[in-house]
Amino acid sequence: MSQKQQNPWIEGLQTIGLSIALALGIRQFVAEARYIPSESMKPTLQINDRLVIEKLSYRFQEPQRGDIVVFWPPSEIVPAGQKKDAFIKRIVGLPGDTVEVTEGIVLVNGEAQDESYIQSPPTYEQDPLTIPAGNYFVLGDNRNASYDSHAWDISKPFVPEDQIIGKAIVRFWPPTRVGGLD
Repeated sequence: MSQKQQNPWIEGLQTIGLSIALALGIRQFVAEARYIPSESMKPTLQINDRLVIEKLSYRFQEPQRGDIVVFWPPSEIVPAGQKKDAFIKRIVGLPGDTVEVTEGIVLVNGEAQDESYIQSPPTYEQDPLTIPAGNYFVLGDNRNASYDSHAWDISKPFVPEDQIIGKAIVRFWPPTRVGGLD
């Protein structure tokens, strides 16, 4: 009994094609790597940290307060003609919450938040805002040097849920700072 052997070139191309399809599928639907380009999330994240962003959990559960998320910013804050880059910030307010910043303290629904992870207390004030359904209020951990919900000059400084790409779960670079982001 003889078995017909496949051309090794065709077999190699099929393997490469399948590998590319799997890699693109994983990046599109499961997880992707991102790097930190700014100081807006200091001290939690430093410039050039590399992270894994997972994309599956928000298909099954809602984002939570404290999650570090990557999202597409509202188009109103991106200057015309400029490339729209993804942002990374921490979720502070959930749909239905009222968020305000007063005297260096972030209040959610009137309760002061424990924010031991921030660079320094905010030096700005934020009037109370109630977050509409399907939207989130986000702030950088470096509160005074972050272009985030408090700084966006638009009438609704919120991130719609459908613009959230995923949740930052682990830092894989630099080796001295490898670990989870909880």
